[in-house]
Amino acid sequence: MTHRITRRAVNTGIGAAVVSPALGAMPAFAQGGEPIKIGFGMALSGPLAVNGQQALLGAQIWAEETNAKGGLLGRKVQLIHYDDQSNPSNIPAIYTKLIELDKCDLVVSGYATNMVAPAIPVVMQKNKLFIGLFALDANGEFQYDKYFSILPFGQTPREASNEGFFQVAAAQTPKPQTVALVAEDAEYSRNAADGARNNIKKYGFKIVYDKSYPPSTTDFSPIIRAIQATNPDLVVICSYPLSSVGMLLSAHELGLKPKMMGGGMVGLQAIAIKNKLKSRLNGIVNYETWVPSPKLMAPAADFFKKYQARAPGLGIDPLGYYLGGWGYTYMQVLGDAIAGAKSVKDDDVAAYLRSHAFDTIMAAGIRFGKNGEWTKGRALQVQYHDITDAADLDTWRGMSYQTVLTPEDEKTGDIIYPYEKALAPPRG
Repeated sequence: MTHRITRRAVNTGIGAAVVSPALGAMPAFAQGGEPIKIGFGMALSGPLAVNGQQALLGAQIWAEETNAKGGLLGRKVQLIHYDDQSNPSNIPAIYTKLIELDKCDLVVSGYATNMVAPAIPVVMQKNKLFIGLFALDANGEFQYDKYFSILPFGQTPREASNEGFFQVAAAQTPKPQTVALVAEDAEYSRNAADGARNNIKKYGFKIVYDKSYPPSTTDFSPIIRAIQATNPDLVVICSYPLSSVGMLLSAHELGLKPKMMGGGMVGLQAIAIKNKLKSRLNGIVNYETWVPSPKLMAPAADFFKKYQARAPGLGIDPLGYYLGGWGYTYMQVLGDAIAGAKSVKDDDVAAYLRSHAFDTIMAAGIRFGKNGEWTKGRALQVQYHDITDAADLDTWRGMSYQTVLTPEDEKTGDIIYPYEKALAPPRG
């Protein structure tokens, strides 16, 4: 089957919407039935595109599979999306157009906290259901009762995003004492840093450095030197992809060697960034939401086979492990709720989401609680190790270069501690 994307111009100031139907041999839908329109913005250009592009393909695969099975409620599913260009200022206009001009039945978010938070006031005003994709406590301020989060961090997402880092650190002998905390001045990283401060207090560490930097920063050497001057045992970095790379390159150039480093760095999960950093990832302990362990891969294997067959031709992340599966999952949850509620009315679908559990390719038994967050989370912390500069796609495809440290029921091994020990030549 050949899959194509059709484009149609929309008379707006934010460019063309893209309609993503499934093409090819299609079942008969209810005669005269309008498609169910699901609208969203997505980071398809700009610094977040490395992840947003994965999410889009995941969503498209879900729509194609759903339509091949007869759609939802006897109607075809149609995805309508705009490129938000990784720019939060584009978000209000995108969601206003999706709701008012495109007449979408339902809307969901694009990728990332920075893109989800500015959409919430718009959907609240319109009284629309809203599923957020990888937004760290974006609804904490708004407490909107029709918001539902696809992020496996549980009821305390700010803390859960990096608590495993501090759990592992606290278990070392002798216990490290001091922490340098640095965060990009952006919605996600501010929230993650707030969680880190609470975890630092909970686990009895002392902060010796706590500063933020603007997203426009390109020279990270002064930041690394300032951190070095405090001689911290732990360095926690809360950052988006470009600054994650910049921080690690500068840390290696200047020889920063705390006992542990990482925690909240977005981007390290993407293949393009892994390929850029390679051996400089060794020793880093960082959050993850999913890894290709046999246990977690089993329910997702069919999806990733489809994703990985198509990604090279699209020039996007070839594995899709970070956002591809979750892009499928947030549509899977919405589709199951539509089918269960037998309705596309926002109130009906929201009521179903609140009262039912959802089994998906990325996680089973998802239930939504306060502020639309998961009642039970599964935040991972992994350590990278034994990576050489000859690492390639086959390296990143499996688990040989990463160990899950927490939570206990997903753990695959122990930390190499301190950080400097993991910088040694690969073992074996």
